[in-house]
This record gives sequence, structure tokens and C-alpha cells, in this order.
Amino acid sequence: MEHNAIIEIDSLSYRYPKGRNLSLKEVNYRVKAPKFTAIMGPTGAGKTTLTAVLNGLIPQLYEGNIKGRVLVQGMDTQKFRIQTLVSNVGLVMQDPETQIFGITVQEDVAFGPSNLGLNMETIKERIPEALKAVRLEGYEDRLTSELSGGEKQRLAIAGVLAMQPEVLVLDEPTSELDPVGRSEIYAVVDRLRRHGNLTVLAVEHSSEDIAMRADEVLVINDGKVVWQGEPRLLFCNAPLLQSVGVRPPQVSEYGWQLYQQGLIEQADIPLTVEEAAAVTRKILSDRTIPASSKSVSVKNKRPDSDSPVAVEIKDLHHDYGSVQALRGVNLTIKRGEFVALVGQNGAGKTTLVKHLNNLLQPTTGEVYVDGVSTAGQSIGDLSRRVGYVFQNPDHQIFCSTVREEITYGLRHLDLSSDEIEQKVQEVLGFVGLKGVTERHPFTLGKGERQRLAVASILAMEPNILVVDEPTTGQDWAGAQDMMNLIRNLNREGHTIIMITHDMPIVAEYAQRVVVMHRGQIISDGTPAEVFCQENVLHQASLVPPQITQLAIALADVGMPADVITVDQAVELVTAAACD
Repeated sequence: MEHNAIIEIDSLSYRYPKGRNLSLKEVNYRVKAPKFTAIMGPTGAGKTTLTAVLNGLIPQLYEGNIKGRVLVQGMDTQKFRIQTLVSNVGLVMQDPETQIFGITVQEDVAFGPSNLGLNMETIKERIPEALKAVRLEGYEDRLTSELSGGEKQRLAIAGVLAMQPEVLVLDEPTSELDPVGRSEIYAVVDRLRRHGNLTVLAVEHSSEDIAMRADEVLVINDGKVVWQGEPRLLFCNAPLLQSVGVRPPQVSEYGWQLYQQGLIEQADIPLTVEEAAAVTRKILSDRTIPASSKSVSVKNKRPDSDSPVAVEIKDLHHDYGSVQALRGVNLTIKRGEFVALVGQNGAGKTTLVKHLNNLLQPTTGEVYVDGVSTAGQSIGDLSRRVGYVFQNPDHQIFCSTVREEITYGLRHLDLSSDEIEQKVQEVLGFVGLKGVTERHPFTLGKGERQRLAVASILAMEPNILVVDEPTTGQDWAGAQDMMNLIRNLNREGHTIIMITHDMPIVAEYAQRVVVMHRGQIISDGTPAEVFCQENVLHQASLVPPQITQLAIALADVGMPADVITVDQAVELVTAAACD
């Protein structure tokens, strides 16, 4: 082994306790100089397992069977105590709640530096620096239990930044953040790298966030490194990406389709909006997109205007102590609509939907479901009409088998055992889990657990389904499976209310977008309408899909601004090029 390297991984294999298969298989990797390595691959490939090896959590906390050797800054992670390793290797884990220990925000940020034995003066200097880096200034005295999921993720990152490690390992560090928040976190990482010798390894599903930032990409599949190299070489290789469940940046997907039609060379497939605009101008030469081509079809049509009202919210206010989470929200949703609820972390999205089944009750205001006020109704009664799939499926899974998870709610209904069994088979078939009825839920992958959470809600046959961040932490194939499942439910007549930060998902699936900011609704329209509202997007910390950014950049050659999907853009450019 080369003892001057920052990270050395040699012939690493690992099996979890009682695991049937190896989670890592003969992994070899070296980092000789500070750089940014992105780790990509399908869900369950072994990415998180690899990050846990780097600071000794494996094998010191999760024992299992490990072979091979891992050195970080010359320290053998199997021999040095975790307490020693963390001073050099900072790990931001996938679930932020697992590493939040303080009662208040500033107590939590101070926790890591305190355990390193730093003096109080140094700790007090680092707290505001770390909070500013993640946009949590002014939150010092907030209770950590009252933070949103995205705010907790930023807090977890701040806690690690305050320890100032030389190696920063990020396991999907921005999965619950709004688009601007994601960019800001990586901007912080970029700044730290410029001003020091920081080595970064980041597990990411979002290729757009790391395409121009990462020096190198490792693709892991089935516990093995199947590809290693520069991002540009990876993202122009569509067959490889498809085989490992990684979605390329939208502009690279756009470029690949143009390449397949013979309009560009493979080497010209773009990585950025600027590169895509240049490629498009070259294709069009002096031509423009004719006015007759500019009518972009509506991607997802809304129900008829005379459809019955499913949800009506009138002047809703909700306070958490002195914090006004909702401030006069008025919203009407028709039966059969597919609504995306978007906005920055802490905007009030989850607080709003929790009023639909009385998980939260109004400070003031009124909420109606199917024309009936929620006031005085039990959570149990409302949950039969409003199903709620949590952001983290593990928060609503508590039975010892998949079958029991589905039947739990059904046993409280007036159903025979035959009727219950029929419903179990129907919903498991619908979500693609029919062969795992006797498995323990926590032996399933996260994507499967998410489908199980949906199935347990569907068994109760609610008319309205609320899904909170349904694609978080999933690879592209898993995200598509989940979203196609939700779209099929919508086509069968279910009203869908989806909270998400994934704007391409919004463009592909939603009929309507409701934008929230600081507890209020600031915009409401189709995806195409909302994505053209630059001021609204800026205010809500949102960024339109890359393909819409490209359309706006190409306005001078006739590209309509309401392009929201790759297929729409390719169709317009191809027609103009062949005219």
C-alpha cells in the first residue's frame, strides 16, 4: 500500500451480520491528492456501506465479516478507534435524524467540536461559521425537534463542518433540500476545497449537482466498482447509465437524443445548460424555430372544472410556539387532481398537509375534506379518506411481516378474513410486492419499504393520497417506479398531493404546482406556467428543470419558454433542423 495517499482501499469485501450476500466485493480505490469524488449507482449497490467503512463504523459498530484493508490519512480504520478517526473523517449520514443530538440548534453544532476537546472560545467561533454555511443563521435557539426534514439535513452538515475534518464523506447530503439549498451546500464544499486541502467523497443520485463539480465518479453496482473516470465520459454513456439506474443531467439526455438522430457527435453531448445552448445554436445555424412549431402540448391535463372539491382550506394559520408556520393559506383542490406542493425547506408544506387528517389542527382557519369539516373528527376516521405516506417510510412501518403491515389497518374495519386477504393480495400486486408477504419489512430495500408504505395506505382505500418526498434517496429506476405507481393511482381517480423538491419530477408528472414561501401560497398554476415565473422561483429557492433553463437561454432563436421536458425540446429542435 502507498502510505502517502489520503485514502487507500485495497481488496475490500464486507458482509453484514446475518447477511446472505457480500455488500462490498473486492473494492479497490486510492485518493493520492485532495479531490472531489462522486459515488453513484443504484439503490442497494453498497454506496452507503462504503462510506461507513471510511470512519470505522464498519466494522467497529456494525461488525459483520470484513476482508481487505482501508487506510485514511495513514490510519487503519479497523485498528484506530472511531473517536480518533472522526477528527479526520467527517461523515454526514443519509438520515440526518441519526446524528442530531442537541436540544437546540447551537447545542447540536457544538456537540462534535466539544467531543474533540476544543476550547469554548474556538467552539463559539465555529458555530456561526457552520450555520452560515448551511443557511441556518438565526436558528441558534430553535429546538431541533421543530425543524423540517431539510433543515435537519442542513443542521447535520453544519455539525460536521464545525469539526473541520480533512476528509468529508457525504451520504446523499442534499436529498431533502430545495434546489437552491443543494447548490449552496456544494458551493460551501467548493469554497472549503479552494481554501484548504479538503478531500470530498459524496454519494449522490443527482447527476446535475455533481456533473461539473466532481473530479471523478465511481459507479458501484452490486457491491463492485463497475466504472471509474471523469463525469463527462460517464454522462455521455447512456447505455451504461441506464444499466445502473443513474439518470444523466437533463441536458446530457437531450444531447444523447440529438446524437441518436445524427445531429451532433457523441463527443459534443453537453454537461451544462451553456454547452447545450451552444450545441443547439450550431445545429440550427442561422435558422430559428418557426412560430408554427412553438405550441407545446400540455404534459398532464387537469380534471374538468366542474369536478367535485376534494380539499378546501380557508384562511389556515398554524403556529409552533412563537413561529408562524402557516399564515392565511387558502387552497381548493378538485377530485382527481395531481398537485405538486413545492417551496424551500421550512416553507410550511408538510405542516399544511398534516392538517388534512388532523395530525395537526389549525391555530385558526378551516379545513374541509370531501365537503366535511375536519374539526372534531378523529385521525382514524380521516385516514380512511386521506392517506399519508411519510417522507421516511420507516416512520410508519412497525409490524414484523409485510402481510401484517397491510392488515393492521384493515383489522379495524368491518371486513371478513377473506375480504382482508383479497385486499392484501390486490394492493401488494399493485405495488409489485406480491412475492414478499412473509418477509420482515426491514429486510426490504428502501424503495420496497416505500412501496409497502403506499400499499398499507391504499388498503384503506382513501380517495386522497398525500406523498411526502416520494423519490428521496431512490435511484432513477426506483424513482420512476414509484412515480409511475402514483400516476396510475391518479388515473384511477385518486387525488394526489405530492411534496417534492425534484423539479423534473414535477414537470413529468404533476398537473398543477402550488408554490409556498414562509407559510403562504405565492403561486399556483401548471408546471409550465410556474417554471416561467423567475421572481417566484427565486423567492421560493426553486430552480426550473435544466431543460426549461435551456429553453429560456434559447429564446432568441425562437424556443418557447414553456418547454418543461427533454422530449419537447428535442422535438422542436429536430423539426427546425430538418425544415
